[in-house]
Amino acid sequence: MKKTLILLAMVVALIVLPFFINHGGEYGGSDGEAESQIQVIAPHYQPWFQPLYEPASGEVESLLFTLQGSLGAAVIFYILGYARGRQRCDDRT
Repeated sequence: MKKTLILLAMVVALIVLPFFINHGGEYGGSDGEAESQIQVIAPHYQPWFQPLYEPASGEVESLLFTLQGSLGAAVIFYILGYARGRQRCDDRT
């Protein structure tokens, strides 16, 4: 019971503490960092291609990223569930 409470307190701390820690910076993601490093290393670099679709805002981009991750997780867990169900079916016979 004591171990469970300690683990629960640690999870709550991991969720709550980031709201109180202010580094004064803005989250830009790894794409922006990669682009700035490429400009430092090779200032004359030109991208090979342009994006097929440019989202209207950051919120739309976040939504599409979340949907992509959710669909990927759904496919993975469907396959795992199907395999588990098939294994149970085979075990019964």
